[in-house]
Amino acid sequence: MDGGSVSGSGGVTGLGVHGGREAGAGPLLLGVRHHGPGSARSVRAALDAARPRVVLIEGPPEADALIPLAAEEDMRPPVALLAHAVDEPGRSAFWPLAEFSPEWVAIRWALDHDVPARFIDLPATHTLAWGRDEGDEGPAGRPDDPADAMPEASGSEAPSDAHGTGPSGEDAVEDEAAAHVAVRVDPLGVLAEAAGYDDPERWWEDVVEHRGTGQGDVFEPFTVLEEAMGVLRETYGTGGHDRDLVREAYMRLQVRAAQREFGEDVAVVCGAWHVPALRRKTTVAADKALLKGLPKVKADMTWVPWTYRRLSRHSGYGAGIDSPGWYGHLFGAPDRPVERWLTKVAGLLRDEDRIVSSAHVIEAVRLAETLAAMRGRPLPGLSETTDAVRAVMCEGSDVPLALVHDRLVVGDVLGEVPQAAPAVPLQRDLDRIQRRLRLKPEALDRELELDLRKENDAERSRLLHRLRLLGVAWGEPTASRGSTGTFRETWRLRWEPELSVRVAEAGVWGTTVLAAATAKAEADAVSASGLADVTALAERCLLAELPDALPTVMQILADRAALDADVGHLAQALPALVRSLRYGDVRGTGTGALTEVAAGLAERVFVGLPPACAALDAEAAEEMRRHVDAVHGSVGLLGEVTDPGQDPPGASGQRDGDRSGRSATVAGKDGQGAATAVPEQGPAATAVSGPDDRGDVPAPAHRGLRGRWQAVLKVLSLRDTVPGVIRGRAVRLLLDDGELAQDEAARLMGLVLSPGTAPGDAAAWIEGFVGGGSGGGMLLVHDERLLGLVDAWLTGVPAEAFTDVLPLLRRTFSAYEPGVRRTLGELIRRGPGQRGSGAGAGVGIPGFGADLDGDRADAVLPVLRLLLGLDDDHEDELANADDNDLAGVAGR
Repeated sequence: MDGGSVSGSGGVTGLGVHGGREAGAGPLLLGVRHHGPGSARSVRAALDAARPRVVLIEGPPEADALIPLAAEEDMRPPVALLAHAVDEPGRSAFWPLAEFSPEWVAIRWALDHDVPARFIDLPATHTLAWGRDEGDEGPAGRPDDPADAMPEASGSEAPSDAHGTGPSGEDAVEDEAAAHVAVRVDPLGVLAEAAGYDDPERWWEDVVEHRGTGQGDVFEPFTVLEEAMGVLRETYGTGGHDRDLVREAYMRLQVRAAQREFGEDVAVVCGAWHVPALRRKTTVAADKALLKGLPKVKADMTWVPWTYRRLSRHSGYGAGIDSPGWYGHLFGAPDRPVERWLTKVAGLLRDEDRIVSSAHVIEAVRLAETLAAMRGRPLPGLSETTDAVRAVMCEGSDVPLALVHDRLVVGDVLGEVPQAAPAVPLQRDLDRIQRRLRLKPEALDRELELDLRKENDAERSRLLHRLRLLGVAWGEPTASRGSTGTFRETWRLRWEPELSVRVAEAGVWGTTVLAAATAKAEADAVSASGLADVTALAERCLLAELPDALPTVMQILADRAALDADVGHLAQALPALVRSLRYGDVRGTGTGALTEVAAGLAERVFVGLPPACAALDAEAAEEMRRHVDAVHGSVGLLGEVTDPGQDPPGASGQRDGDRSGRSATVAGKDGQGAATAVPEQGPAATAVSGPDDRGDVPAPAHRGLRGRWQAVLKVLSLRDTVPGVIRGRAVRLLLDDGELAQDEAARLMGLVLSPGTAPGDAAAWIEGFVGGGSGGGMLLVHDERLLGLVDAWLTGVPAEAFTDVLPLLRRTFSAYEPGVRRTLGELIRRGPGQRGSGAGAGVGIPGFGADLDGDRADAVLPVLRLLLGLDDDHEDELANADDNDLAGVAGR
C-alpha cells in the first residue's frame, strides 16, 4: 500500500493517528503500495526527514551488487531486476520498477546521499527453487502479500499465486475462521468500504494520490497505514500460507543485522502488509527455524528494460496497476496535473488528425473539475478526466478514447539499462549486432521494410530469422505492401521484456547469435516429428543463412523422405523444399544440397499419388486436392529453370502463374535482373524465370519433371476411382498448361455432367475444375461452351438432388470476385442464344451499347500513357493500338 495523508477528510474511519517519531522506537518502517506515485513522494519526504544510515528495500539480496547501476546516466526506468536459474534460464522472475515506484525512489535517494542500500526479501535462489518444487506454481510465484506487485514470474509454468491480485494491486488474504474455505479479501477494499467508498481505486486516489505530503508530520501516513494493516491481519489472519511467514522471517533477520551494524537509524521500505509482521517481536531461533531446509538453485541477476504496458495488470506480467501512464504523469507533474494531462491528450489527438483546439482543453478541464465536485472528490481523477475527454474531445465516441487509453493511460514507454549491467554472452552479442545494424529495440509496434539487395537490410533479415529460430520473437514477418518483389521483406517489430528471458534461455545453445541459431537448428532437425517440419526447418535455415546447420538438416531430411511412405506427407513437404531452392537465388545462398532431395521427393509423389487418390471420402478428397495444387506449383517452380527446351524462357512460368493461380508473376524485373513470382504458399516464396541471377545451370535431376507430372495429371483426370474434385482439378491444370485442348476439356466436362453421373459427383468435379480460387470464374466468362455445359447441367438437376448439391455449388461460386459473379449472372440471363464474345457484346441489352464509345475510350489514353510511363513518341502507337497490341506495349 501507499503512504500518503489519510487523516482528515476522506481518511480512514475509526483509526487513530500518531504523528512524529520517538527516539528508540525501532527501525523506520515505511509501508508502501508498489508502483504508487503518492507512496513514492511520501517515501522521499520521510527519508529526507529521517536521514537514515542505511535503507533496506524489499527485493532479492542477490541484486545488492546491481544497485549502483541505478545511478548511471544510461539507466532509465521502467526497468526490472531479472533473476533466472543458471541451469534452467527459462525459470525466472522479475522485480519491475518505475520512476514512480517507492523502491526506485528509495534506491535513488540512497545513492544520491551516499547511504548504503540493501535488499532484504527472500533470496531468489530460494524463490526460484521453491516454485519448481511446488510444481503447480510458477518459478517465483506472484508475491504473497497485498502490497507486493513484484516479483513477476516467468518461465514454462504460469504463475499461480494462492491469493491472486486484486484491482488495487493488493493480494488477498484468507479468513482462517472460514472452515478452510479460501475467502479472498482486498485490504484496500476493506479500508475503502470503511470510509464509505464503493471503489477501492477511487478511495486510494482521493486519500493518497491526490494529496501531497503537505507541511505536517511526514511519518504520520505510515503510522496510520501500519495500524490499519495490523487490524486487518488480526481480523483476517495470513491465510496459513507459509511463504508469507518465511519471507517475513528472513526480512526480520536482515533488519536485525542492519541494526547491529548501523544502530537504530535504519529505514525499511516494504509492502504495507508486511509492516505488522516486521514490527512483531520474535526470537532469532524461531525465524531461523522457518528458513531451515529451503530448496536452492544457482541464480543470476541483472537489470533488463521494462515497459509501462508490462506494469499494467492487463498485459500478462501485471504489476497491479491498470494506468501506469497516468501514475507516471501524476508523479512527474505534481502541480496542475489535470491541466497538463488534458493538454497531453489534446496533443495526441491532434497528431491523429483530430480537430482539438485550446477551447476543447479549457472546456474539458472545467468539466472534469465539475464532475469531481459533484462526486465529492478533492481533485479530478482518471475517471473524471476520461469522462471529460470522451464528452468534449471525442464527441462521445469510444474509438479515439481507446487510443488515449492505449497510448497515454497505459503507455508504451520502454526503459533502458546501461551496458555495464551483467548479461549472458548471447545477450552481449545481440546488443552488439543491434548497435551495428542500427536496429534499436522499441516498445511500440514498428513496421520495418527491408530491401535484401542492400547489405545492411540483408543482415537485419538474417538476424531476425535467426532470433525466430531461437524462440526470440522480436519480429514477425508480414506481407509486403506496395511491392511483390522477391528482394523485399516486411517485419513487424516489438520488443517485450520477457524476450530478455528468451535470450537468456537461448544462451544454452551458444555464445553468439549465429552459433546459437546453428546449434538450435540442428537440435530441432533431430527432434522434428514429421517430414514437413524438417523441410520447413531447411527453409528457415536458408532464410537465416546457417550454412553449417544445413548438412545436418539435409541428411535428416533425406533420411525422413526415404522412410516416409505417406504421399500426403511428401506432398506437404515438397513446397517448402522448393521454396528453399528459390531462396538461394535471391539471397546468394548455395542450394545444391537440396536439389537431389527435391527431385527424389517429387518422383516419389508422382509414383504414389494416383493410388493414394482412390476411394477417398469428401473431406480426404478436398485435402488431397490441396496437395495436388501444392505439388503442381512446386513442379512449376522447379521446371522453370530446368526444362529450357520445353518452353521459351519464362513462358511456362507465366502460364503457371496466370492460369493456375498458384503464383502471381510480377511484371518487370527485380533489381537483380530476374523476373519474379510469389507462390501462394507463402509471401516470401520466390520463383525465377530462366537461369537465376548467379548463373546456375539447370540441375539434371530436375529435367523432365514437368512432363512426368503432366502424365500423372492425365491419369488422375481419367481414372473413375479418383474423386470428382481431384479429376476436375487435374483437367483444369492440364488445360492451364496447354496440355489439354479446349475441345477435349469441354468433352470431359460434358461426360461428367451427363445424366448418368450422380449430381453430387458432378458438382464435386465442377468445384475441382472452376473452384478453389483458381480463376475458374474468368474461364467461364470467356468460354461460352463450358458455361453452357454447366448451365444446362444445373437446370437439369432433379429437384430431389438439387438440395444436396446446392451447398457445394454455393461454396464454389461464392469464392468468385463480385464483378465475375455479376458478369456470369448477366450472361446466364441473356440465354445461350444471345451471348456474344464478351460481357458487353449484346445488342439492345440495357446498359450496353451496340458498339464502343470512341470518345470515352480516347479519354482514358492520357491516364494509361502516364501509368505506363510512355513518352510522346509512343502516343500515336498507343492511340492506334488494339486490345492485343496494348498488352505488348505494357510489357515493353
